[in-house]
Amino acid sequence: MKDRKKRVAGLKPLPQQGRSEQVIKALAKFITRQKMVPGDRLPPERDLAEALGVARTSVREAVSQLAALGILEPRIGSGTFLLRKITSDTVYMPLSLDTDGLEDLLLKALEVRRGIEVEASIAAAKRRTEEDIERMEAALIHMESLFKPEGGSGPADLAFHLSIYDAAHNPLFRQLLEQFRDLFERFWTRPYGRPDFASNSFPYHRTLFEAIRDQDPHRAEQETRKLLNSVEDDIRMMKP
Repeated sequence: MKDRKKRVAGLKPLPQQGRSEQVIKALAKFITRQKMVPGDRLPPERDLAEALGVARTSVREAVSQLAALGILEPRIGSGTFLLRKITSDTVYMPLSLDTDGLEDLLLKALEVRRGIEVEASIAAAKRRTEEDIERMEAALIHMESLFKPEGGSGPADLAFHLSIYDAAHNPLFRQLLEQFRDLFERFWTRPYGRPDFASNSFPYHRTLFEAIRDQDPHRAEQETRKLLNSVEDDIRMMKP
C-alpha cells in the first residue's frame, strides 16, 4: 500500500466535471514534476485512478487520447510508457505529420512559423515594454556573441525568438509554440548536418529587434518575413 502511494505522490482527487481533460492536465503536471523522460513508465492505471479520485475508465480514456497524439504508449502486459515530453504549463501535444523527407517537413513547419511569428512580431512592436526590450536586447547580444557563419548560434537564436513571443503579451503565442515545439526545434538542430544552416538570416535578427524597439509594426512584419524567407532559401539550397 505504501509503495502504491509513493508511486503517485503529488496527485490529488479531481472534481467531477470535465474528467478526461482534467486527467490529461494532471498527468502532464505529474510527468513534469517527476522529471520523466521518454522511455519512463507511468504508474499503474489503478494507482493513478485512486490518487486522482476518478474511475479507471477516465484514466484509460485520457491515456488513449495521449497515445493517439504520440505522447504515451500502452504496452499490453508491460504498462504505459512516455514517448514524448509534455509540459505542465500547457498540455503539450507534439504534432507530427507524414512527409516526403526533411525538406518537406521543414517547409511545412516554416509555413506555420511564418503565420505565427509574423503576428507575434507585429503584436510585440505594439505592446512591448521597456523591460521586454531589455530582455530582448540581452538575448540578441548573447546570440550575436556566439554566432559564427559556419556554425550559427543554435539555442541562443531560439531564445531570442522566444523573447519576441513574450513581448507580444499574448500567452497563446507561447502555447502555440509549445504545440509545435518538436517541429520548430528542427530549425535549430543543424538540419542536413549543416552547422551553417540559416546563417544567412542572422542580420535580420537585429533589424527585427530595432523595428520592435521602435514600435514599428509594419517594419517588424517586413523584417520577420525577410528572416523567414532567408531560412526558406537555405532549406531549398541545402537539401542533398
